[in-house]
Amino acid sequence: MIIKVLGSGCARCNQMETLTREVLKEMGVEASIEHVREIKKIMEYPIMSTPGLVINEQLVVSGKVPDKAKLNQIIANALAKEK
Repeated sequence: MIIKVLGSGCARCNQMETLTREVLKEMGVEASIEHVREIKKIMEYPIMSTPGLVINEQLVVSGKVPDKAKLNQIIANALAKEK
């Protein structure tokens, strides 16, 4: 699983990265996580506002940081699609 956090490094973007790492650890899921801070690279995705979360090149969250339960569900759904 490849996960990208899209955002310039603001507090909410950093919160998204921290929460994502926490949820992955709790789920026992290994993933590659990259924090994309360059605006040109962020704009390659259909995102209107940051933070954004991309899982396996699919934008799954933009403009907000989901709560832990919602993020857990998003990651579980992405895992199901991998199988």
